[in-house]
Amino acid sequence: MPADQGPVHRHLWALAVVFVGGAAGTAVRYVIEEQLPHSASQWPTATFGINIAGAFVLGLLLESLVRGGPDAGVRRSLRLLLGTGFCGAFTTYSTFALETVDGIRGGFTGLALAYAVVSVILGILAAWAGIVLAGRVIR
Repeated sequence: MPADQGPVHRHLWALAVVFVGGAAGTAVRYVIEEQLPHSASQWPTATFGINIAGAFVLGLLLESLVRGGPDAGVRRSLRLLLGTGFCGAFTTYSTFALETVDGIRGGFTGLALAYAVVSVILGILAAWAGIVLAGRVIR
């Protein structure tokens, strides 16, 4: 990996690392979504679980990396691979939004709004829990 020379997004190595992480995150999400299908009248269990788990992992990862030192070298590569790449592709705001809209359009407004509110609140709490856990483990 080259020394810090300009913005990281302008380096081919960084784009490749994000691509690899993103491909893995997308593949894992696809497998989970295929195993837990749902209709507009049901709670979107797969997307819900994926987004909550992803928020937790991202909080844990980023807090761990921050506590390990500056965003350089291996820590930067891990952040790009696992944070931006894997977690970015694993979690899905677009599917979350689509499922919410589909629920409303299908006449399941209460369920859809509950899904949206609970997803955001638990996502924030999951990220916070990941940060707290990393803070307790890494001192």
